[in-house]
Amino acid sequence: MITQPAPTIAWTFPRHPRTPGRARVQLLRQAFEWRIPDESTEIAMLVLNELVTNACHHARGPRDRLIGVRLLLPALNLLRAEVSDASPDLPVRRHPTLNDESGRGLELVAALATSWGAHPRGEGYIGKTVWFELTLPSPANPPVVDGAFAADATSTRAALLDGEVPDWPAD
Repeated sequence: MITQPAPTIAWTFPRHPRTPGRARVQLLRQAFEWRIPDESTEIAMLVLNELVTNACHHARGPRDRLIGVRLLLPALNLLRAEVSDASPDLPVRRHPTLNDESGRGLELVAALATSWGAHPRGEGYIGKTVWFELTLPSPANPPVVDGAFAADATSTRAALLDGEVPDWPAD
């Protein structure tokens, strides 16, 4: 069976103070197109904002290097976002005290995301990718191209549920 890749979209941004806001706007537009539930979109925007802000403020590397943001729907009930930058330093979760003025961003990411992590970028690339996944309370409904994504999503869902595939909710 030939399967279509998961819906994916990517953008690049400069390391600039306005970049987190621009990334949030792009996510909002894409979430609308993919029909991601509003509450999940708000959470995703907050978590993405933290990761892009970290890439803008903490990533060491040449100032002219761009930040990459990629959104994927590996399954209809799962949103994944990835933020790549030129710094090889993986993020470290801190445990700030009440008096610390910063250091809570990754605590927020860990609290809101279903899962998150970071890894060095692949061979031939510099830097790292920090990602998060968010389980959606109801399936996203991206535009279907020739029914391939719908068939693939159903088979993915069946595999996740050990073959038990309840009916999709009606639109």
